[in-house]
Amino acid sequence: MRKKRPLSTSHQLRLDCSPIGSLLLTANHDCLQEIRFEDDPPGTQPAVHCHCSLARQILDSAVEQLRDYFAGHRRQFQLPLRPAPSHFQQLVREQLVQIPWGTTASYGEIAVRMGQPSASRAVGAANGRNPLPIIVPCHRVIGANGQLVGFGGGLERKLTLLRLEGWTNPSRTGSLFPDE
Repeated sequence: MRKKRPLSTSHQLRLDCSPIGSLLLTANHDCLQEIRFEDDPPGTQPAVHCHCSLARQILDSAVEQLRDYFAGHRRQFQLPLRPAPSHFQQLVREQLVQIPWGTTASYGEIAVRMGQPSASRAVGAANGRNPLPIIVPCHRVIGANGQLVGFGGGLERKLTLLRLEGWTNPSRTGSLFPDE
């Protein structure tokens, strides 16, 4: 008798053709779990096989949406995502996905928007633990002085993503509060 694979098993797929290098996507049967930046040249790691058809559908959809994003045709993603590990991280995630394409916000602006104006460092820490960069656009968060700061994939990748969205001036910030 053949054993069934547990549904919680994670599967991976590598996306080599992106303007920011290779990305390793991880999913299980019900959500996209992680996107990692890979610094190895394409083809240096073995192909990763996905035996779960549900995980494969999620990975294929994520790859398609990422390709559309990199081509400038997608501004928001519609994928089932791994739940945030804490309530605070979920609140930060909800704010990150509200930052409009091509604009930026500071950690402090996000903290104010959350109703916790003194929590900018905590927002920064939660942002730094985001397992789904690009999809949850942590690259759109900048320092209070308008400078590019902190990004798990490195500042060059962050700048590339922002420029891909049409952001050209590191001293220009978009605000979460355009009417104020």
